[in-house]
Amino acid sequence: MTAVLAAAVLLLAAGCSSGDDKAPAGRTGATSAPAASSSGAGGSPSPTGPPAKGSVKVVSTLTQGLKSPWGVAPLADGDLLVASRDEGTITRVDAESGKQTRIGSVPGVSPGGEGGLLGLAVSPSFASDHQVYAYFTTESDNRIARMLYDERKPAGQQLGAPDTILRGIPKGSIHNGGRIAFGPDKMLYAGTGETGDMSLAQDKKSLGGKILRMTPDGRPVHGNPEADSVVYSWGHRNVQGLAWDSDKRLWAAEFGQNTWDELNLIEPGKNYGWPEVEGKGGKPGFVDPVAQWRTADASPSGIAYAEGSIWMASLRGERLWRIPLAGAKPLAQPESFLQGKYGRLRTVVPVGGAKLWLVTSETDNRGTPEPGDDKILQLEVK
Repeated sequence: MTAVLAAAVLLLAAGCSSGDDKAPAGRTGATSAPAASSSGAGGSPSPTGPPAKGSVKVVSTLTQGLKSPWGVAPLADGDLLVASRDEGTITRVDAESGKQTRIGSVPGVSPGGEGGLLGLAVSPSFASDHQVYAYFTTESDNRIARMLYDERKPAGQQLGAPDTILRGIPKGSIHNGGRIAFGPDKMLYAGTGETGDMSLAQDKKSLGGKILRMTPDGRPVHGNPEADSVVYSWGHRNVQGLAWDSDKRLWAAEFGQNTWDELNLIEPGKNYGWPEVEGKGGKPGFVDPVAQWRTADASPSGIAYAEGSIWMASLRGERLWRIPLAGAKPLAQPESFLQGKYGRLRTVVPVGGAKLWLVTSETDNRGTPEPGDDKILQLEVK
C-alpha cells in the first residue's frame, strides 16, 4: 500500500502545473492575447459594471533586482513590504523612488521547492500595533507568525521575534499555498495547499488544501463552518490568490493538475472538489469554479480586485488575466494581457482606483531570468 501511495504522489508531482512547470523560453513582447482557452460565462455588460473589454498600460518599473519575490503587503503611505521566498527576508520598497531597504529576516524559514517565505499581510490595526504577518515554511510545517515592525531601529534589524499564531499547516516540496490577507471583516484568511497528498484536501481535520479564516491571534472565528476550526472551505489543490470585490465577496485562484486552473467564488463550508473534480464537473456536493483555464495558459498565483474586475497573475501562462464581473459572475470572457512580455507573474496588488502593482517571478528557479529580474511594475488598468 505504501508503494502505491508513493507512486501516486510521484505521478501527481510529475503532472503538477503549480506554476511551477518550466516557463516557456524567451519573451515574445506581445501585449494581449485572446482568451479562447477560458470557459468563463458570457453575458452583457451591466450599465454600472466594468466594460466587457479592458486595457492594461505599463506606466513604469518601480524597482528591479528583487530575488524570488512572493508576498507583498502595502503600507498606509503606499510603500510595499516584499517577501523573498528563498532568502527569507522582507524588504521595504519606496513607492515613489523604488529604493529597497531590507527591514529584516524571518527566523525559522526553511526554503526548498515551492516553500519558503511566502505571503505577507499587515495588521488592520497597523497604525497602533505595527504587526506584520507572514506565512512561511519551516523544517516541519507551514505556519503563520506575526512580528513587530519597528522603523526606529537600524535597517536590517527592524523585525521583532516571530509570534506564531498558527502552526501545523502541512508542508511539501510542492503545493504549500501561502497567500494571506485580512478581509473586510478584519479577520485573517490563508490559502493552503495539499502538498501533493490529494487526500488532505477532503480531510476536514487537515489544514492542507483549504482556505482558513482566523482572528488576528490565530483562533477560530464565530461564523466558521465548525466553531472549533479555522477551516473555512475545503477541496482545494493549491490556493495562492485571495481577493474581495466591492460587495465583500471572497474570490480565490488555485492551480489545477493537468487540465483546468480555477477562479472560485468562496462561501463558508463549501467543498470545491479536489481531487474528485478538476474544473467544472457539475457533480452534486461540489462547487464549480466561476471560470477555468488550461494550465498552460494560467497557473495562477496572486489576484486582485480593481475597476470591477478580478486581475490574475499567471506563472506558467506568463500573462495577466482580467475577469470582468457582473455581481458573482463574469460579464464577458476573460482577457489576457502582457503575454510573454515580462515572464512569470507572481503577485498583483491593488493600490486604489485604476492602479495596480505587478510582481514578476523569474528568479524562483522556474523562470528564465533576464537583466533586472525580478521587477515590480506599475499598471494602469480598466
